[in-house]
Amino acid sequence: MSTDETTNTARHRAVMADEVTALPADRRPEPGPIAVLPEPEQQFVEAVEAAGGTVEPLSERTRGVVWLSNKDAAAFPAVLEAHPGIGWVQLPFAGVDAFAGILASEDRAGLVWTSAKGAYAQPVAEHALVLTLALLRVLPKRVRARSWATEPEGRSLYGLDVVIVGAGGIALELMRLLEPFGARVTIVRRSETPVPGAVRTVTASQLGEVLPSADLVVVAAALTEGTRHLFGAPEFAAMKDTAYLVNIARGGLVDTDALLDALRSGAIAGAGLDVTDPEPLPDGHPLWDEPNVLITPHQADTPEMTAPLLAERIRLNVRAFLDDGRFVGVVDPSAGY
Repeated sequence: MSTDETTNTARHRAVMADEVTALPADRRPEPGPIAVLPEPEQQFVEAVEAAGGTVEPLSERTRGVVWLSNKDAAAFPAVLEAHPGIGWVQLPFAGVDAFAGILASEDRAGLVWTSAKGAYAQPVAEHALVLTLALLRVLPKRVRARSWATEPEGRSLYGLDVVIVGAGGIALELMRLLEPFGARVTIVRRSETPVPGAVRTVTASQLGEVLPSADLVVVAAALTEGTRHLFGAPEFAAMKDTAYLVNIARGGLVDTDALLDALRSGAIAGAGLDVTDPEPLPDGHPLWDEPNVLITPHQADTPEMTAPLLAERIRLNVRAFLDDGRFVGVVDPSAGY
C-alpha cells in the first residue's frame, strides 16, 4: 500500500469512527456562506472550498460557522446572538466541555452542532497505548534511575484484562490496537448496547462491578456534569493494587485528590495522564513527584497530527451542510457530547 493510500485509509477510519447522522430534509439547516473563525486558517478554508462551500467574512449572509478555537469559546455566544441565520456550527475538538454553557443555553430550533469526536481517535488511542506500555514496563521509575537495577520488574500487556470507559472513536481504535495483545476488553458506556469485539459491555452504573478484575483502566469518556469525578475514592478502592489508570480524555473525570491518595497508599500501581485537573498542572504539584506516574502535557494529539483529520471532518460536514445532510460527529446539546 502506498503512503497516500495508507494516509487516506487512516483518515477514512478516523472520520468514520463516529456514527454518521443523516438528517431528513426538513431538519437540515439552510445552506449558504460559511465563516471560518476566529481566524480563517488556510488549510481549513481550503477544506470548506474543496467540498463546494463558499467562505465569507461573518455577516448577515452567514449560514455556517467553522470555529477553530476552544480558548475563545467565551466569544462565541455573541456571534450566534448577532447572526440568527447561522444553522450549523463545527467545533474544533472531540470534547465540547468548553462550550457546555453555550450548548445548554442556545435553544435555537434546528441549529446543528458538530464536533471532531471520533476524528482524532487514532493519535489519541496510540498515545493511550504508549502510556500503557510505559507503565507496565516501569518506565517512570527507569527514566528517573541513576544506577543499574538488580531486581527485575515489569509486566506484559499480553492477555491482560482492560476496562475502557467510553465507547466513542478513541475506545474503538484502542480496541483495535489491543487486538494483537489478546487483551480482554470490557467497555463501560452510557447504554447497554454491546460493542463488537468487547468481551463485555456494561453501563456506567456497573463500573464498580468491573474494576476489581481490571489490570488496566483507560478513561476515554466525555466530560459532562454527570461524569465529573467519575473516578474517586470508591473507584480506586475497587481496583487491584497491581492495576494502572490511564486518562487520555479530560482531567475532570478523575478526582485528583483521590488519585493522589490511591497512589500514595498503594491502592493502585500507577497512572498515565495526558490530562489533569487542574490543567495545566502547576509546577510543584504533588503529582509531579509521584514515582509511578507518567504525565504528558495534553499532547496525545498535536496540531500536526490533528490538522489533516479536522480538515477532513470539515470537508465531510460542509458537504452534509450543502447537500446530503449526512453529518459526522453531531453533538447532542442535552447530553453534552
